[in-house]
Amino acid sequence: MVRIKHRYLLINILYPDPKSTSGRPATKPGDEVPYTVQFRRPSPDRMDGGVLTRLIRDGVAELFGDYGSGKVAGSLQVKYFSQATSTAIVRVSRDHYRLVWAALTFATRLPNPVGQPCVIQVVRVSGTIRKSEEEAIRRARLSIRQAEAAAKSSNAATAGLAAATPQLLSTEDDDVDMINGIEDPDDPRDIEEDLDDEG
Repeated sequence: MVRIKHRYLLINILYPDPKSTSGRPATKPGDEVPYTVQFRRPSPDRMDGGVLTRLIRDGVAELFGDYGSGKVAGSLQVKYFSQATSTAIVRVSRDHYRLVWAALTFATRLPNPVGQPCVIQVVRVSGTIRKSEEEAIRRARLSIRQAEAAAKSSNAATAGLAAATPQLLSTEDDDVDMINGIEDPDDPRDIEEDLDDEG
């Protein structure tokens, strides 16, 4: 019996608003929304896992035609979607996760009934859903710390303590860098299992 292997894609949906974003960070004391949370907004009420699945399927069909649609149709599933954080975990077969990744990267607008412009970031590709969940929690905590640091820096700037601001933000930015990249390396046991299955 062969175990079907999957990949889990942790994604963030960002909602750029051309009226409020002029291409510059909101760092002045009078700005309403800090730069760290400027694009991260809750998803619309009509956005759910079904709409995201339709977005992915339509994107794969547009980019890769019937071939791509057939390859991802059996294994594509949205395992988790949060409207509050605009975060999702998508499961797809290990052999074809790059097709889904490409479709998400090229998506610029959510399908109807939402119809809102968006940017979708693939944050992490993992072999287990647990690792994807841990990364989602880590990034949520990091976003909270960055928002707090931005709020402190705006308060410090109004009080004349702007010298401490770069130190606060530089320690937080170090956590965002991923040393090993986005993709988790294959576990040596998975490689051995694949070789056993072929032989």
